[in-house]
Amino acid sequence: MPLQDVQLIELPKIPDERGNLSFFENNAPIPFEIKRAYWIYDVPGGESRGGHAYRTLQEFVVALSGSFDIVINDGNEEKRISLNRSYKGVYVPRMIWRHLENFSTNALVLIVADQPYDEAEYIRDFNEFRNLQNI
Repeated sequence: MPLQDVQLIELPKIPDERGNLSFFENNAPIPFEIKRAYWIYDVPGGESRGGHAYRTLQEFVVALSGSFDIVINDGNEEKRISLNRSYKGVYVPRMIWRHLENFSTNALVLIVADQPYDEAEYIRDFNEFRNLQNI
């Protein structure tokens, strides 16, 4: 998958003086049915999370609170996307290497995926990832 398949998606934002509301649903505006949700929090300073790709799994990553960078790589090219608004997230298709870094204090990351957890889905070695990409 090329990096241009990765999308920054702006979620609906319903403003209200009592506080704003944003949301997503199956297939709207994210392009898949949600089968799993998980979140990352209390990341110590200087740590990173991820460092893998998925064989077939797709995911959507959003900063519910605070900020962090998602670094994506298709085996040839790398790109960094900073997330710091709860109404913007990144769609990451299958076969894109990614990791999260540069977490702010109290960052809260929500990730939804189109498949339940399966260790066999993970590619944790970058050289294996590049080989599977025929690079």
